[in-house]
Amino acid sequence: MQKKIVLIRGGGDLASGVAVCLHEAGYGVVITELGQPLVVRRSVAFAEAVYEGSCEVEGIVGRKVESVAQAWDALAAGEIAVLVDPDCKCRESLEPLVIVDGRMLKHETPGEFGGEWRVIGLGPGFIGGVNCWVAIETNRGANLGKILHEGRPEPDTGLPANVLGYSRERVFYAHRDGFFKAFVRIGDIVDAGQKIGEIEGEPINSQIKGIVRGMLRDGLIVQAGYKLGDVDPTCESAVCFTVSDKARKIGSAVVEALWEIEKQG
Repeated sequence: MQKKIVLIRGGGDLASGVAVCLHEAGYGVVITELGQPLVVRRSVAFAEAVYEGSCEVEGIVGRKVESVAQAWDALAAGEIAVLVDPDCKCRESLEPLVIVDGRMLKHETPGEFGGEWRVIGLGPGFIGGVNCWVAIETNRGANLGKILHEGRPEPDTGLPANVLGYSRERVFYAHRDGFFKAFVRIGDIVDAGQKIGEIEGEPINSQIKGIVRGMLRDGLIVQAGYKLGDVDPTCESAVCFTVSDKARKIGSAVVEALWEIEKQG
């Protein structure tokens, strides 16, 4: 029996957490990505398959495919297919049950695909019943994972999650445009003041001691203000290599929304 297909736009850490939940619930998952994804939490992001050919998140293999035919082969092998297809042209051939927009653009976008496909929108920028079928709350708090048939998720706070009293200090951003050079890897322990990378020769230093939870791929071109990585002060390696509780909560909400679709027939 052929699995029901869910198409996910974006292969970052939150979208990948959704992909894991969908895969575990028995759905076939195809992720569409850019030709050069800019992903920070690469150890738990299926977007890495675009660069490496394949990757693994929570024991699930994500495989880069070049066509819809190869996507079907990957799904048959129990894998998640990752296809460079920013415009989701593959939707016509795959006929997904739903399209999950997990790009986390955080700004309002017009409804796409002419209303022909059910879209589940993750986070700010989506309005349930307007530019998507339902929106999912992605902001931490009492409403995290809430399914919104009407209305919009809470606006982006712009503040990283607080860990042991550190918020913005945990994250490092590009201070200028240029090529990013990384000097540490995900899972490394760094000290406050340690050089973790540079852009065009200008150093980027960690503000706190902790474990490198996320780090942009070395050698990519970035723009000023772009997030390059983050440090977790707990120094626990598990935070680097497992899907976050936030991503799983959002993923569970998407699965619940799909059950609603299937009940409707």
